[in-house]
Amino acid sequence: MTIVVVMGVSGSGKTTVAARLADTLHCAFREGDDLHPPANVEKMRAGTPLTDADRLPWLALIAAEIDGWRSRGESGVVTCSALKRIYRDKLIGDRKDVTLVYLRGSRDLIRRRMAARHGHFMPLALLDSQFATLEEPADEEHPVVVDIGAQPTEIVAEILRALEARRRHKQ
Repeated sequence: MTIVVVMGVSGSGKTTVAARLADTLHCAFREGDDLHPPANVEKMRAGTPLTDADRLPWLALIAAEIDGWRSRGESGVVTCSALKRIYRDKLIGDRKDVTLVYLRGSRDLIRRRMAARHGHFMPLALLDSQFATLEEPADEEHPVVVDIGAQPTEIVAEILRALEARRRHKQ
């Protein structure tokens, strides 16, 4: 069983990478943004950053998805910005069988990506608030950290190598 939370600021490639990773692993994929309550989506669409209180019900839904996979012994990949440590603690916490993958990239690269995409509810104006909120994962969170400068297939291959190395290390 492999469960992965793919995190990063908006525009870091979470959906693209996570969907390809799930496809390669032949497991479930869940877009965390789809679990946002409508009020959260409207706030973001209007350019208003979410508060911790706004995020808590959303994080609980993602954690429930993870726990469902775990209880059924299924593998899965879910996306979640998970910008703060307290958010990741809600998603992963003591779940030793869940791996955090952090897609790290420069503000400039992500700004260019966000400017080029269409139809997403997250406006470019909120990118600065995302970076202001971001607490990069600490070593004790045991993240797989991947630079997003590479092509998605290369990023997925790097994640797979890291997951395999962890699997071998646990044996």
